[in-house]
Amino acid sequence: MNTSTHFQASLNDAIEVFQSLTSFQAPLKQAAAAVLKALLNGNKLMLCGNGGSASDSAHIATEFTCRFCDDRRPYPAMAFTIDGGLMTAIGNDYHFDQVFQRQVAAFGKKGDVLIALTTSGNSKNVLEALKEAKARGVYTIAFLGKTGGFTKGIADLEMIVPGKATARIQEAQKFLLHVLCEMVEKELPK
Repeated sequence: MNTSTHFQASLNDAIEVFQSLTSFQAPLKQAAAAVLKALLNGNKLMLCGNGGSASDSAHIATEFTCRFCDDRRPYPAMAFTIDGGLMTAIGNDYHFDQVFQRQVAAFGKKGDVLIALTTSGNSKNVLEALKEAKARGVYTIAFLGKTGGFTKGIADLEMIVPGKATARIQEAQKFLLHVLCEMVEKELPK
């Protein structure tokens, strides 16, 4: 496949995935309401994911703790992927499947929100984090991909981005997360 054919195929895939997002308006509004409620009540937002989803988790936590579009006060948001020492200690002393679950157990409280990202829906450590969060009364939002994998049906709210290519799913999830930030930020006190 030549470069322009590859580009056009990737663009067509991205357009197809993004067009499928029109069905996410209601669940995204619900997610924004949950995050807003948590932050206004003095609770926190927690995020987790692996690989590119780990980076996206850190990115979105930063948008709430620093700012997204508007200058405003900081709100508590944390990505479970930013402390390499903690993650490797849990992975070494327990199991990698518990790297997020143990952090939810340590930091999660009733009224908090956990956003879990997995493009396949088949990340055991994300699944364990969602289970722990639900057991603690933490509201759970899962951004999944493809068919939702074995994580489908676990979270309080889930958005399953269809698609075959992980990159296109991840791009769509990041778009949804940015829109979530916009929706919440416009309602936050400055």
